[in-house]
Parts: sequence; C-alpha cells; structure tokens
Amino acid sequence: MESVTTLGDLLVEAEQLFLSHGLYFGHGTTSAWDESVVLVSHAFHLGPDPQSDVLDKEVTEDHAKFFRGLCNRRVKERIPAPYLTSKAWFCGLEFFVDPRVIIPRSPISELVFYQFSPWLLRQPDSLLDLCTGSGCIGIACAYEFDEAMVTISDICREALKVARRNVEAHSLLDRVEIVESDCFSGLNGKKFDLIVCNPPYVDSQEFATMPAEYRHEPARAMLSGEDGLEFTRQLLREVIDHLNPQGILVVEVGNSAIALEKEFTEVPFIWPSVGEGDSGVFILSHELLHENSHFFS
Repeated sequence: MESVTTLGDLLVEAEQLFLSHGLYFGHGTTSAWDESVVLVSHAFHLGPDPQSDVLDKEVTEDHAKFFRGLCNRRVKERIPAPYLTSKAWFCGLEFFVDPRVIIPRSPISELVFYQFSPWLLRQPDSLLDLCTGSGCIGIACAYEFDEAMVTISDICREALKVARRNVEAHSLLDRVEIVESDCFSGLNGKKFDLIVCNPPYVDSQEFATMPAEYRHEPARAMLSGEDGLEFTRQLLREVIDHLNPQGILVVEVGNSAIALEKEFTEVPFIWPSVGEGDSGVFILSHELLHENSHFFS
C-alpha cells in the first residue's frame, strides 16, 4: 500500500529542511515554519492565511514534487520566498515582486494603518512615495487616503515597471502618478502634504555582512555610502522645497538611525515606536525642517 502525503507532512518536511540549512528569515517571515506555510500556500493555492483544517489534505505526487522543487531552490540558492512566489504582502495588500525591487517589509506599514496619526494634522490632498520600488507604500497610502492624489517615484526604470504593474492590479491609475526621478529632480517642483520615503540606507560594513538572501535584492535599493546616509542627506537638503506647510516627512533609515542622530545632534527627530520596539523611522514636520534647514545645507 502506497503511503499518503498530506500538506501537514510537507510543512513539517520543509520546516526541518530549512532549519537544517540555517536559512535566514527576514523577508515577510520570521521562522522556518512561516516560510514553509508561505510556500505551501503558493504551491497549493491556499490563499495568504490558510486554516489548520487543510493540514490533512492529501496531495498528488506531482504537486509534492513541485513544492519540494521550490524548497530546494530556497535552500540551494537562498532565494527569499517572495521571489519564488512573485508575491509579497504589505498593509494587508498583495503585491507582485521580483528581483528588480526589494521585498516589502517596512515598519512604515503600521504608520500607514494609523494614517500617520498624531503627526499628520489633516488628510493630505497630495502625497509622494519617494524611492517607491514596488509601489507598496504609495499604493497602501492611496487606500488609506482615498481622496488624495498620489505620486510614486524611483530612479530605477525597471523598478517602476513593477510599480506600474501593481498600480494597475489595484486599479489606481486614475489616482497614482508614476514618475522616474532621482530624488526630487524629476518632479517639476511639485509640493506635497505628505512625503514618505524608504530609501537606500544600508552602510557598506553592514551590506558586506548581510545574509545571502539579501544578495538577491537590488544593491542600489539598499546601499547608500559608507555610513548609509548618502541619500538621506540629499533628501534632507532638498525636501523643504517640496513639502507644503503643515506637511510631514516620514523616512525609514533602519540601523543608520544611530549615525543620523550622531551627525545631526541638534535636530529633534521624532522616532515613533512601532511593533515591538524601535522602527528606525523618523518624522519631521515642515516647521521642524524649516527651523533646522541650516544643519542640512
């Protein structure tokens, strides 16, 4: 009598495989089990949040072979699961991703969920997602601020092709403008009520020691000079000319937050706490940017 393979069997098999090979989990999952669930959900079309009652479902040999092929690529090539499935989730929304863009995982998602309260004083009429990559932050903001006009921009033309695909998938072409721009240079002097940016911010030392999974993401979207602040300095110099009064700037700088505060010791950055602790995201109002502009010039 042939043995029967269930989804539960495959999940356990995958978890053990991932643990035995010391994989890194930081692209939407935090454990071998969660990573296994993502791949099972993709391989067997279970949706983003499969229920436990599917564990006893029997699978065919062909389906099991397909799933094991995904797991073997995850192990041998260290490809993050979202690149294997071409799907990532941000603010509860599905996005297409491939190696032209970094995988969405920004803590800014929690700030979007709360509409940047209490720092954003009014609903924005216009907002900018700078360094948009897949477009996830700008698209999520378009859902939260359903009367705002949204601009998403990136220096990378290939990344913008991914962003456009996501804008189209979410039926937002009437409200989301897609612009190729190096920082603010391609935005024709436009001003916004809200500017959100998840720029490159990884320093050269951290980049050299990152797990192999990160090597599949575009280096240009991560690396920003020796201290990780090359782009952020430019942003802080130029942003005051593109932010409306009462507007705010929201920027993720990750581990480079320490270097940022060390360089600009007198600037009162606001560091909202999200999730389980420090987010590496700062907020500056138009007023604070104006008052401290001499530090950035």
